[in-house]
Amino acid sequence: MPRKIVAGNWKMNGTKAALKELLTISIAADDLDCTAILCPPATLLQQAAQSTRSVAIGGQNCHHGVTGAYTGDISAEMLADINAQYVIVGHSERRKNYAETDVIVQAKALAALRAGITPIICIGESLAQRESGQAISIVSSQLAASLPAEAQIVIAYEPIWAIGTGIVPNLEQITGMHDALRKLLVGTYGTQGNYISILYGGSVKPSNAQEIFAVTNVNGALVGGASLKATDFIPIMQALSES
Repeated sequence: MPRKIVAGNWKMNGTKAALKELLTISIAADDLDCTAILCPPATLLQQAAQSTRSVAIGGQNCHHGVTGAYTGDISAEMLADINAQYVIVGHSERRKNYAETDVIVQAKALAALRAGITPIICIGESLAQRESGQAISIVSSQLAASLPAEAQIVIAYEPIWAIGTGIVPNLEQITGMHDALRKLLVGTYGTQGNYISILYGGSVKPSNAQEIFAVTNVNGALVGGASLKATDFIPIMQALSES
């Protein structure tokens, strides 16, 4: 079975005071049957990695290069140096706001693997693409072009129209997409594709986590706003642990 994973993406939120939330989450994670990951802003990464053992720490992005004249960027090797274990690549906000293509996302995934970090590869469709009936074909093409040769990866499907909106696809839509992604992964990696965790993301919260985790081929969640507070994130972790 794929690992059950719940990952929190803090985005551009959090100062040192927010680390108390991480500590609370870490205590709760000790007793749960799932992998918990938090991806705080870069300014908190080292402190976060030093302050917890039961929660894995991840970066929100990385550059494809090892070193170089890339002002403001962070390499995967730099993340590994402070004991980060994961990195998010290809989030829809990066694809849209920074024009990151599938080629760039694949290069970042390769960079993560080069540094010994697991990439969380994000894909997802717009509302227009969903309404036109192209969601599965577009997201499948996006994923296929973003995959590295190695299967040591995590996939996060996030319909763009559900991120931070409170709108969640129905269970039939989630099932159809996750089943299609599993088929693609098996076609790409053979039997290894059955063991890659596929996370759902997009307005996941304590009130809907249980039903989402009951869907076939949903192995966890990539959580945005609800990961900022332990009181919201812990119930999601618990729902996954009990699924």
